[in-house]
Amino acid sequence: MSNLTFSHIGQSISETKFVGESRKFQITIDEPPDLGGKDEAANPVEYTLASLAGCLNVVAHLIAKELGIELKSLKINIEGDLNPSKLLSGDNSARAGFSDIRVNLDVDSDADQQLLDKWLQIVRDRCPVTDNLANPTNVEIHVW
Repeated sequence: MSNLTFSHIGQSISETKFVGESRKFQITIDEPPDLGGKDEAANPVEYTLASLAGCLNVVAHLIAKELGIELKSLKINIEGDLNPSKLLSGDNSARAGFSDIRVNLDVDSDADQQLLDKWLQIVRDRCPVTDNLANPTNVEIHVW
């Protein structure tokens, strides 16, 4: 199968607010007041967590169908720890991104624990956003 290319393009509205589009969908990003924003939208790292949740949802259902598991319900709770020192002051002793991300899947299913463990391993392995967060990805940033 050949690669798919996804894109996002947008415009800075203020120091903290950005409005962009992916396909036909507008996405607004802002920061909370304690980080200088007006709290008009989720911030970039919250979108990262939401992206992970959304991707896990899709992959979880795909793999469940492949394994014949009925998911009666699936709730996803994600938390991430981030030290803002590097972002706010350039402190090189801390990393800029999440140090830890914890995902809890609350699954209602008749599948036994052994099958759910197999399902979870395959979900982890095949989720593109999990892969991007857990492994190095080449990122090039240029000025036009």
